[in-house]
Amino acid sequence: MIRRRRNPFPGVSRVTDRHGRVRWRFRRKGFSAYLPGPYGSAEFRAAYEAAVAEVKTPAPTARFPHGSLGWLITHYLASPRHARKAAATRDTLRRELDWLREVAGDLPVTGFRGRHIEALMAKKPGPAAQNRVRANLSLIFNHAIRLELIAANPVRGTDKVAHKSDGYHTWTEAQIARFLDFHGPGTKARLAMLLALNTGAARQDLAKLGWQNVTGGRIAYRRGKTGVEADLPILPELAEELRRVPRDQMLFLPTQAGAAHTAAGFGAWFKDRAVEAGIDVPSANVHGLRKAGATKLAENGATEWEIAAFLAHENTKMAAVYVRKASRSKLGTAALARLDGPKREQSLSNLSAGLDKSGKKSEG
Repeated sequence: MIRRRRNPFPGVSRVTDRHGRVRWRFRRKGFSAYLPGPYGSAEFRAAYEAAVAEVKTPAPTARFPHGSLGWLITHYLASPRHARKAAATRDTLRRELDWLREVAGDLPVTGFRGRHIEALMAKKPGPAAQNRVRANLSLIFNHAIRLELIAANPVRGTDKVAHKSDGYHTWTEAQIARFLDFHGPGTKARLAMLLALNTGAARQDLAKLGWQNVTGGRIAYRRGKTGVEADLPILPELAEELRRVPRDQMLFLPTQAGAAHTAAGFGAWFKDRAVEAGIDVPSANVHGLRKAGATKLAENGATEWEIAAFLAHENTKMAAVYVRKASRSKLGTAALARLDGPKREQSLSNLSAGLDKSGKKSEG
């Protein structure tokens, strides 16, 4: 009798997604997650161990009364709905919800009104942080509605704090050049910069890239946050830098101990390298390089779906933002060119540069 081999990864099954791609999925006790990388690879094993740990993590000890905000947050964090989110998203959300538990965990959910929401928002500095509090409370109160604790979400009676922001700083061409001039060939910092610019990868994905992601002059990976696959050609400048990386080195950007950086650890390390190069902008980080890459693509006429492919996004919502900004810039140039014919269009860039240097404005 032939004895079946024991499954080395209990809970894992082979599935075909809606795009016809074969993927590996872990499912146990209401928790479900797709595992990246080839079956049995180091990346696959690391994701599998993280998924098993997620299932084994015991529920937090009850310290808030039933029906309180703290109790509701604890219940949500243990829910399958939260578990289905990407690991980086779960970590960020948990930290933000922990703050809410600390400052208002004992308050009864049924007693919340709009003024209470606004009072909690006011405890945070700045519009962006205040709006995050509002969004998180809305998420939690929607969970309360599903549990039939309340009938309506009290956040709906409040308004977002109005503010205009482009979010993280978008690296300029000059800043990128300065970084590459400071961090010369063969440095980890230079390789990190070129990988980020070439792939558009987020920090958690950059930290895991290695030779296993390179085939036939292309680099491919599955984005941790969205599960979307990116498959991009390796441009000459990056190819030259990769030739310096030993073929037996599993990770392109390992820690000193040879392990993979955490997302936060990699972000902090990269920020330090930017400061060393004299780029001490508070939000000059890896995400700003993703924005720089997407901006450059849009300015060079890339379509929304081409930009989405570069960013490994599931849709074109964010890509459309970059395309609109690039289109406005081109339309502005074209509009002014009409004032003085073709010669005007050719001289606009020179005129702009001249104004920047002199600091003078022409009188209308």
